[in-house]
Amino acid sequence: MRAKANKASPLSQALLETAEDMHRIGLLENGAYEKITMRHLGIPKPEIEPLSSEDIRNIREQTHMSQSVFAHCLNVTVGYISQLERGVKRPTGAALMLLNVIHRKGIEAIL
Repeated sequence: MRAKANKASPLSQALLETAEDMHRIGLLENGAYEKITMRHLGIPKPEIEPLSSEDIRNIREQTHMSQSVFAHCLNVTVGYISQLERGVKRPTGAALMLLNVIHRKGIEAIL
């Protein structure tokens, strides 16, 4: 199921124009401007599919990596990878996003 893009309302469009003008003359920093535009332009969040413990083990095995090396690539602990593969924990946040990227595009996408 893909996230549906929101169409910017007239009020949001007016706010974006004001923010653009403020950014152009230096009253609004790049980071703040980008945050506002991402939030109001209706850019959909990336699709993140939940992964089972078997999926995670299969992903790691397809990369031909040990749990230790795989954990290093994801910047998590070996214990966390072990817990994911045993089904003790479910991945969330950045770990889930990285696992989805690896699942879709291969380990090369993050290396």
